[in-house]
Amino acid sequence: MADRRDRCTHVLLLAYQSFGLAFGDLSISPLYVYKCAFYGGLRHYETEDTMFGAFSLIFWTITLLSLIKYMVFVLRADDNGEGGIFALYALLCRHTRFSLLLNQQAADEEISTYYGPGDANRSLPSSDFKRLIEHNKRSKTALLLLVLVGTSMVITIGVLTPAVSVSSSIDGLVANTNLKHSTVVMIACALLVGLFVLQHRGTNKVAFLFAPIMILWLFSIATVGLYNIFKWNPSVYKALSPYYIYMFFRDTGKEGWLSLGGILLCITGTEAIFAELGQFSAKSVRFAFCCVVYPCLVLQYMGQAAFLSKNFSALPTSFYSSIPDPFFWPVLIMAMLAAMVASQAVIFATFSIVKQCYALGCFPRVKIVHKPKWVLGQIYIPEINWLLMILTLTVTIGFRDTRHIAFAFGLACMSLAFVTTWLMPLIIYFVWNRHLVFAILFIILFGTIELVFVASSWTKIPHGGWVTILLSLLFTFTTYVWHYGNRRKYLYDQHNKVPMNTILTRGPSLGIVKVPGIGLIYTELASGVPATFTHFLTNLPAFYQVVVFICSKTVPIPYIPQKERYLIGRVGPKTYRMYRCIIRTGYKDVNKDGDDFEDELVDSIAEFIQLEAEGSGSNRDRSVHDGRLAVVKTSNKFGTRLSRSISDVNIAGSSSSRSQTTVTNSKSPVLKRLKAEYEQELPKLSMRRRFQFRPMDTTFRQPQVKEELFDLVEAKDAEVAYIVGHGHVKAKRNSTYAKQLVIDVAYSFLRKNCRSPAVMLNIPHICLIKVGMNYYL
Repeated sequence: MADRRDRCTHVLLLAYQSFGLAFGDLSISPLYVYKCAFYGGLRHYETEDTMFGAFSLIFWTITLLSLIKYMVFVLRADDNGEGGIFALYALLCRHTRFSLLLNQQAADEEISTYYGPGDANRSLPSSDFKRLIEHNKRSKTALLLLVLVGTSMVITIGVLTPAVSVSSSIDGLVANTNLKHSTVVMIACALLVGLFVLQHRGTNKVAFLFAPIMILWLFSIATVGLYNIFKWNPSVYKALSPYYIYMFFRDTGKEGWLSLGGILLCITGTEAIFAELGQFSAKSVRFAFCCVVYPCLVLQYMGQAAFLSKNFSALPTSFYSSIPDPFFWPVLIMAMLAAMVASQAVIFATFSIVKQCYALGCFPRVKIVHKPKWVLGQIYIPEINWLLMILTLTVTIGFRDTRHIAFAFGLACMSLAFVTTWLMPLIIYFVWNRHLVFAILFIILFGTIELVFVASSWTKIPHGGWVTILLSLLFTFTTYVWHYGNRRKYLYDQHNKVPMNTILTRGPSLGIVKVPGIGLIYTELASGVPATFTHFLTNLPAFYQVVVFICSKTVPIPYIPQKERYLIGRVGPKTYRMYRCIIRTGYKDVNKDGDDFEDELVDSIAEFIQLEAEGSGSNRDRSVHDGRLAVVKTSNKFGTRLSRSISDVNIAGSSSSRSQTTVTNSKSPVLKRLKAEYEQELPKLSMRRRFQFRPMDTTFRQPQVKEELFDLVEAKDAEVAYIVGHGHVKAKRNSTYAKQLVIDVAYSFLRKNCRSPAVMLNIPHICLIKVGMNYYL
C-alpha cells in the first residue's frame, strides 16, 4: 500500500514538473490560432456556423492528433524512457539492420540497456519485407534522410517558436495602447536577446518557477474561456459535434480548406511533449495532459469562438479582445512569462536534438557544455545558441506580421508530425512485432488527416512558409553532407588499415626505438590498425612502449551504464604491449568535465590483463592476438588491480626509508591529508614526493602478468601522449562533379569551421600530437 502511494506521489510530482517543460509551446497556441485561421478569404464568412465550424475543427484536431495519436500511441514508442525523432530511429536501428551508423558491433547487443523489457519477441524470424529493406541501401538512406528532415524541422522550430511566442504575447499592446507596431517589435527583440544571452547561465535557479507559471496561465485562459461562453454565446457547446465541420466545409469550400493552415496551429508543440519525455514519464505526461492541459485548452478555444461569434471585427486581436478589461494587464504579463517559458523549453529541445544528431555522426562538431549544478541532461551549445538568436531576430524584424511567422511555424510543426507518423508504422511492425494490418491502419487514419493539413500549410509558402522550406533544406543538407563525408572517410580508413601480418613481421619492438610512456592513438576504427600509426612510424621511427588504440563511438542507446562503457582487447601478442580500447556512449550521454580519463583507462587495461590471465587456463602460454574484446566493469575510480602510492625520494635520488600508502581515489580525504602534510613538512625535510600507480599486493599465478602490469604502470608514470589524425580530405580525380562539390566544398567547409577533434575529446594541448593524413574519397 505504501509503495503504491509512493508511486502515485512520484507520478504527480513529475506531472507537476512537466508543465514547465513539456506543455509550454502547446499552451500558448490560443494567442494566434483564430486570427491565423481567418486570414485571407475566410474572414468574409462572418456567420455563427462558420465560427462554430472552426472551433469544431480545432477541438477534433486536438482530440485526434494530440490526445489519441500522441498520448495513446506515440508515447508508447519510447527508447528506455526517451522520446523524439532519434529515439524512434534508434529503436529501428537496434531491432533491424536499417542503420547506417558507423562501428556497430555484435558486442553492443550485450549491453544491459540495449533491449528493453518488452523486447522478448526480438528472436522471431524476420519477414521478407524486413529482409528486403535491410539489404537495400537506398531504403536505409531514405530512412536516414527522413529522420534528418525531421531533425531539421526541430531546429527550424527552435528558430520560429521564440519569434512567434514572444511576438504574439505582446501583440495586445498594439490594440490596447498607443504604441506603434515598430515599437512592439523592438520590445519583442529586446526580450529575445535577453532570453538567448542568459542561456549559458542555465535554468537551475529559475526552473522551479516554470511549472507554476504555466499552470497559472492554463487556469487563467480556461477561466477567461468560461467567462466568454456564459456571457456571449452559451450554445457554443453544440460545436463539439463533428456535424459543424461538415457545415463549415459546405459553406466555405476552398477557403475553408485553406484555413486549415491556421487551424493546425492548435497542435503545435505536441511533438515537443514526446521529445521531452525523457525528463518525466509517460504516465505523468498523460495525466497532466488529460486532466489539465486538454480541458483548459478546449475551454479557451470554445470561449474565443463564443466571443468571436458576436464580435467578428475583433478577429485580428481575438485573444486579447476577449479578455475582460480589468484582467487585461495581468493576462498580458502572464502571456509574456508563458511565452518565455515555452521558448526556453524549445531552445533546450533544440540543443538536445543537435547533441543527439552530433553523437550519431550527423552534425558538425560543436561545443557541448554541461555544468555539475545543472539538471541532468541539460546542456548548452554556444554555436547553436547564437545561430538561433540571429535567425530568430531576423525573422521577427523581417516579417513584423505575427501571422506570417505563425504560418512558417505551423508548416514546420506539421511536417515534423508527418515524419513521426511515417516512422510509427515501422515501430509497430518491426519493434512491437504487431501485424502489418495495424501499421497500415495507423498510417491510413493519422496519415490521411495530416496529409490534408500539410497540403493546406504548403499553400502558406508565399505568406511566410518559405522560411521553413529554406531553413529545413539548409539544415538537412548540412547534416547529410556531414554524415556522407564522415562515412566516406571511415570507409577509406577501413580499406587502408594495416594488415596484422605487417605488424607481426616487425617483431615485438616493431623495428623502432621505444621510449617510456603510453601512446593513445585515436581512431574511428573498432578493429584493425589504423594507417595513422604506420604513417607516424614511417616519418619518425620511435614510439611509446605501450600503445593503446582508442575508438570513441556512440551506440544507438540513450544512456550506457558507466561500468559497461569500456571494451578492452589486445592487438598482437602480449609482448607487443598493444591494446585496443573502445569507449561506448549513448546518444544522450554527456561527458562531464574533470573525469580522470587516463586513470580509468589504465585501470581498465590492468583489469583486462588480470581477467585474461584468469580465463586463459591451460592455454595461458598461447599468444593472444585474435582481436577478442572484453567488457571491463569499472564501478569506481580505480579498481582492485592498481592503487596510488606515494614514495619519498631525496633530492639526490638515493632511496630512503619508503612508506607506501594505498588510496582508492585520487580525490580521497587520505590523499588530500597526505598532500597537506607534505606541504607543511617540505621546508624541513627538503624532500619531494611523486605520485605513482603501483600494482596492489596480489598473488599472481603467472610472472608474465606481473611484468606486464609493471610495464603498464611504469609507462603511465613516465608520460601519456595523445595521437590524433589531422586529415586533408579531397574527392578523387575521377569523381563526379556533384561529389567533388559535396566533398571539396561543402564537407571541407564544415570541417574547417567546426571544433577540432582534440577539443571535443578534451585532450590537453601539451600532450597532443597531430599526424597529417591525406584522404582521397
